Amino acid sequence: MSENRSDAPLREDIRQLGGLLGSTIHEQSGEHVYQTVEEIRGLAKEARAGDAEAARALEERLGELPDELIVPVVRAFSQFLNLANIAEQHHRVRRSRAWVRDTETGPLRGSLEEFFKRMQPTGNSDDLHAAIANLDIELVLTAHPTEVMRRSLLQKYNRIAELLDQGDRLDPTPEEIEEVHQSLKREITAAWETDEIRRRRPAPQDEARWGLAVIEQTLWDVVPHFLRRLDRILQRQTGKPLSLDAAPIHFGSWMGGDRDGNPRVTATVTREVCLLNRWKAVELYEKELDELIEELSLQCASDELRAWVGDAWEPYRTALKAVRDRLLATRHWLESRLAGRRPAEGLIYWRTEDLREPLMICYRSLHESGAGVVAEGRLKDLLRRLSVFGLTLMRVDIRQESTRHTDALDAVTQALGIGSYAAWDEAERQRFLIRELDNRRPLIPHDFEADDEVTEVLDTCRVVAEMGSDSLGAYVISMASKPSDILAVKLLQKEAGVTSSLRVVPLFETLADLQGAQACLEQLIEIDWYREHIDGIQEVMIGYSDSGKDASHLTAAWALYQTQEQLVETARRHGIRLTLFHGRGGSIGRGGGPTHAAILSQPPGSVDGRLRVTEQGEVIQAKFGLPGIAERNLELYITAVAEATLVPPKPPESDWREIMDRLAETSCDVYRDMVRETPEFIEYFRHATPEHEISHLAIGSRPARRKPTQGVESLRAIPWIFAWTQTRLLLPAWLGAGSALAEGLASGERESLHHMYEAWPFFRAFIDMMEMVLAKSDPAVAAWYDARLVPASLRGLGEGLRARHEETRQAVLAVSQHENPLDEAPVVQRSVGVRNPYVDPLNLLQVELLDRVRHGHEEDLREALMICINGIAAGMRNTG
Repeated sequence: MSENRSDAPLREDIRQLGGLLGSTIHEQSGEHVYQTVEEIRGLAKEARAGDAEAARALEERLGELPDELIVPVVRAFSQFLNLANIAEQHHRVRRSRAWVRDTETGPLRGSLEEFFKRMQPTGNSDDLHAAIANLDIELVLTAHPTEVMRRSLLQKYNRIAELLDQGDRLDPTPEEIEEVHQSLKREITAAWETDEIRRRRPAPQDEARWGLAVIEQTLWDVVPHFLRRLDRILQRQTGKPLSLDAAPIHFGSWMGGDRDGNPRVTATVTREVCLLNRWKAVELYEKELDELIEELSLQCASDELRAWVGDAWEPYRTALKAVRDRLLATRHWLESRLAGRRPAEGLIYWRTEDLREPLMICYRSLHESGAGVVAEGRLKDLLRRLSVFGLTLMRVDIRQESTRHTDALDAVTQALGIGSYAAWDEAERQRFLIRELDNRRPLIPHDFEADDEVTEVLDTCRVVAEMGSDSLGAYVISMASKPSDILAVKLLQKEAGVTSSLRVVPLFETLADLQGAQACLEQLIEIDWYREHIDGIQEVMIGYSDSGKDASHLTAAWALYQTQEQLVETARRHGIRLTLFHGRGGSIGRGGGPTHAAILSQPPGSVDGRLRVTEQGEVIQAKFGLPGIAERNLELYITAVAEATLVPPKPPESDWREIMDRLAETSCDVYRDMVRETPEFIEYFRHATPEHEISHLAIGSRPARRKPTQGVESLRAIPWIFAWTQTRLLLPAWLGAGSALAEGLASGERESLHHMYEAWPFFRAFIDMMEMVLAKSDPAVAAWYDARLVPASLRGLGEGLRARHEETRQAVLAVSQHENPLDEAPVVQRSVGVRNPYVDPLNLLQVELLDRVRHGHEEDLREALMICINGIAAGMRNTG
């Protein structure tokens, strides 16, 4: 693998961190542990380099490890992979800064500078300004049942990244270099002595606090800094600034609101999380007010400000102290509510505009009094934060499965003696729902009693009425398939007394639901009541996880593309402004991948200045855990959505569509034949992967299964992919695709496939993602699992899957015309190469641990197995 001089600082950081970890292990765990780790590391490197004898020796050495050595060895390799991740993230920030300084190579792809330079010739400055000024991008943070890292360790790792940055930024003296080195040693020692394993499963409230920590620790400061930069560049390129109330990117959350298959998320939890979000927002604004009060000692003031504060000697401080006092009263009120008390309604801040108004008086006063330069600093940043974060930081979406609403209405209609709502056909349901939506009298009697599940649905709607649209975002219906699914939620909100109804967002997930999405939307819009009610605005969510699990990654990708085209066309024809909400996961099998390329590969018209997308679990930390990385990701979202709006891709040629139809059909057939129709597959899956053991990890509030059945269909998409990621086969991301591409190549479509790769962003993005899967996966590692864990009668199935993996590799490279996966992404290639010698021992140890645990040593080795799962997840850089 070729070296790159620009990567020399990264290699130095990895050497430094690895050396410090080695000395820590030696000091904290002794010579024997240190020598054992070094021996295994040396054998793993030689084995990965192709030394067959070293590979055999490595397997033997790991197989004979006594139980007491397994935990420290597993921890050592896991810790190194986490440190390598930190070094790589820091290097990304370092390289981004180098691109900005390098005037010869030009700006970095996807940066604001590169975007404006490339877009300038394509249109006038007014269009360019409007495209940026009108952006509406919402990143929805979701809890993730495979987020394996404890917050206490994340904080230590973030500190290590800060120290690496400090070492880069200083013009250091020898003493300063030594101080950074010693500080790194302290953090690595503290991490080594910290328990990696969660001892209890987090509650939904814990997950919500984790989401708030991401806001507090990085995004709270990154957002105003980024918007200042965007404002400067926009003004320089178009002559017009970014408006003060602009919020091109803002944030939502599913933490505490996503109750689909998670009985731990209740109406009480949602209320508590909404209050918690407000409490944290008020606390953050209080701190900013304290800083502003210190800063604004000025005495010049406008008539408007004087009319408010009178003849106060320091008018800004007087005004802002009054605002701070009201914030303090708001915080105390929220603390009482969170403690379960019902405080009196005092003068508190509930609406964002109530807090914005006094701040704007101060802002205008500074400008009118000749001190506008002061207004453009901390005060402007605070106003920008208000535009982006409001008084809730993140609006919480409600998500519930469609049948729960059907069950609730069925209980009501049966109690009223008017029949069984669940038994009615779609036409009868719609007539009933529209009649009741138009009826001013309540449907549900005050004394109505129902079972716990129905009561919970009704209580959730009451919380929607109580918290309102300032705290809550959308009401998402999973497994939606027909208009009555949406109308039912509208009726339940009306019955709960919701005055400002949350927008109801159908989520189309399975292949059949995606294929029926256009018809559902068409029927909805044709309903007079509904068309009038939505006022020309509709949001639709499309699911990447369950569609891939249902039909294969390739088939799902094509279905999602076509569904978007159809929904865009339907909305355009009816004059509806459509927002598409992408339910993407972190892994490629769930729609993950590079942000910029993913957005630019969407169908023309589907990204029209608006985008909602989920950001999940470990991806949140990877994208927003460090300030430099967070700002880069905000930049990528802005430039990609703006470019897709200004210069949408051309629609695919008709023969490309025909080829994709054939590829999708073949891929689906091959995938379903294996996953659904092969009787032994489920048994093989359970033997060959740690799927069962993963279910015991305390890594998320949701259960691993929606329903207590044993088939793949009931398993959530996330642990389904997590299990295959652990064995490095990554089966859900490629199964079916290779067979389909091989068939296309063999049937005379080779040149067409080459042309599709060169000229069609959607197809290129898909093939590039396949190359990333192939670079990260390793069928030889998966074979280790089969050899030790799978009964002999099932091993032929594993051999067949590995043969299909090789078929996929050959077919993908034939389409891209690359010699090796990721030839055009050498940075990622090198990253995988660095990790392999450290992930390999963890995989071998996991095989050993699974074998021992499954033969009666469960309690003694469970901790080592959990750490091993964490370490492999760190090495693969994503989980589910």
